[in-house]
Amino acid sequence: MRMNVDWRSARVVRAETIAEDVRLVEFEVDGFLPSFEPGSHTNIAVVIDDQRAIRTYTCIPGSPGALAIAVKLHPNSRGGSRFIWSLQPGYEVEFTIPENRFELSWRTPSYLLMAGGIGVTPIYGMARALASRGMAVRMVYGARSREAMPFVEELEILLGDKLRLFEADRGQLIDLEAEIASLPANGELYVCGPLPMLDAVKRAWTAAGRSSSRLRYEVFGDNGKFAEKPFEVSVVNRDITVTVRPDQSMLDALADAGIDMIHDCLRGECGLCAVKVLERDGEIDHRDVFFGDEEKAENLRMCSCVSRLPGGRVLIDIGYRR
Repeated sequence: MRMNVDWRSARVVRAETIAEDVRLVEFEVDGFLPSFEPGSHTNIAVVIDDQRAIRTYTCIPGSPGALAIAVKLHPNSRGGSRFIWSLQPGYEVEFTIPENRFELSWRTPSYLLMAGGIGVTPIYGMARALASRGMAVRMVYGARSREAMPFVEELEILLGDKLRLFEADRGQLIDLEAEIASLPANGELYVCGPLPMLDAVKRAWTAAGRSSSRLRYEVFGDNGKFAEKPFEVSVVNRDITVTVRPDQSMLDALADAGIDMIHDCLRGECGLCAVKVLERDGEIDHRDVFFGDEEKAENLRMCSCVSRLPGGRVLIDIGYRR
């Protein structure tokens, strides 16, 4: 596991809206802040209904000794984005030293970057890093409108005609097959966006016969099919049933109840927290990128860190035996 638990204190020095429903918050850090590469993220302690919770955000390139994040205010937020949007200069928070699980490989001469909505946050840093080193890079960026695209002006200046914008309100959609076909055989694709977009990219990449080692992607949180509602989870052989609140994950609810769980990424990517599903009342809202389409359709396992039910009850097996 690579969970970074080096917590630091920081104060908000800037908070401004940089796009429709997107807030940029910059923090001044107490003590030394190690440098971090594009794609890095930090865990921030937020307060939701007077309770401490942890949320993960991409680190935005900023001034030395400072750390910035850009957060979209989600209508179905579990509370993290609302907390970040409430921050004003002078407010104090706690965060972890940035770590990176979405690294650039720096091994290929050609890169294709793809972003959907607020998924631009790690891609923006990658574009800056690649362009500064004179690397061959193209970027495609889609959102519901230009007004909803953070960093779009900076990217236009940085990449020029190597940047293509797709605005859904103008009927513009990314042609995944064409974009992948235009990437040289030894090129790499880095993509971050909502779950349906990532699933579509993975299917198009596989259909094109591309190597899975040259596709890197990252998913962001609350992008399931249903709004967050409470549901119950029972653990076989533990005689315990807990209620998962709308503002918490199944993994957190189980941990709060004293159930030891194996986990790492907390983003539905590594699969370590996956549990067996024995019974369920309703449909599973799979929000991970670990399981494939067929596995999700079987509904026999689910990633407890991100996936949930839109109500009802689920009986799971975590492997515990008396």
